[in-house]
Amino acid sequence: MRRLLCSAALSLATAACVTAQAVPADPYVQRAERLLTNSPLIDGHNDLPWAIRENKATPRDVEAYDLRKTTPGHTDLARLRAGMLGGQFWSVYIPGEEEIAKQGYAKVQLEQIDIARRVFARYPDRLEPVTTAAGFRAAFARGRIGSVMGMEGGHAIENSLGALRAFYDLGSRYMTLTHNVTLDWADAALDTPTHHGLTPFGREVVREMNRLGMLVDLAHTSPATMSNALDVTEAPVIFSHAAARAVVDHARNVPDSILARLPRNGGVVMVTFVPGFISKEVADWNRVPAAQRPTNRPPPRATLTQVADHIDHIRKVAGVDHVGIGGDFDGIEDVIVGLEDVASYPRLFAELMRRGWSDADLRKLAGENVLRAMTEAERVSARLRAERPASTKTIEELDGQRP
Repeated sequence: MRRLLCSAALSLATAACVTAQAVPADPYVQRAERLLTNSPLIDGHNDLPWAIRENKATPRDVEAYDLRKTTPGHTDLARLRAGMLGGQFWSVYIPGEEEIAKQGYAKVQLEQIDIARRVFARYPDRLEPVTTAAGFRAAFARGRIGSVMGMEGGHAIENSLGALRAFYDLGSRYMTLTHNVTLDWADAALDTPTHHGLTPFGREVVREMNRLGMLVDLAHTSPATMSNALDVTEAPVIFSHAAARAVVDHARNVPDSILARLPRNGGVVMVTFVPGFISKEVADWNRVPAAQRPTNRPPPRATLTQVADHIDHIRKVAGVDHVGIGGDFDGIEDVIVGLEDVASYPRLFAELMRRGWSDADLRKLAGENVLRAMTEAERVSARLRAERPASTKTIEELDGQRP
């Protein structure tokens, strides 16, 4: 009997081996992996620091949220390696809602920066802190993931240019002007417009970010805020995690009128993996109140091919020099079919290869575009620092607002 069982097991193993041999490796995935071995893939937005803060089992505990093991979220070291990530802007996001305001926006922002810096320090063999485009390239050459912080929401500076400079000095290299809440000086995409874009103080925030060398991130902002920022900025902007509004009419996506301005500015839209921004069916489903949604079918799912559609559209309108990747992993609950975690990036590049993208253009998408924008922002900063001192303007002075 034991001999029969062994024979059966061997037969199954042989069949599995034959089956595995009968399914050839995807040549496009193999080509994508070769490309990402030699050219850095730099993602514009990952919310791991907030996932650590909000982890139900051990909130704020960087040691307990062990990236050397499989984590409950979308990001850990093994999956980062499989996804061939070469650099990451780690979002030090804080919400703009009232409950965070009561704690103090700047206080919570400092706590998030602390979490990110402790993560970098815990894995020095894999995550290398950087603050420049050259730093990203050097980390990639050493086989490490260049890691820089990006602030998500200008509410964190509490209407203070001094606070903005302090956050820059702590290592933040972009700031999303708004999150979901309209500020005293900037309109958000998902809130009631109050200022028709940026106020005079908001414009001064952009100018001071230019002087510092801090990328102006227009994700989450209203189209009027996007337009005003493009009017003012002397350096390229980014959209750290957004998609194309002409493909899916969602308020968080970027209109073609703004995409058409990017070639002159040099900016980059880093396409996100948020299902409701990527799929019209998901966006429509999300607009229906939960109690009114049909119960006889599952909710729709966004797909990898739809992400590629957004990338293709931005390439068509803005040009191949103005598109990148900004997944928003660990900042989303639902994921896209085919892009479930940070291990999945090569599949997206394989899909674009099937659509005829050249390796040269894919290197731009992967990281060369955002590195070019960052390099130019650094060049502009060097010039502006020589031309003018730090701004001492206040919101009271420029907008007539009381403290």
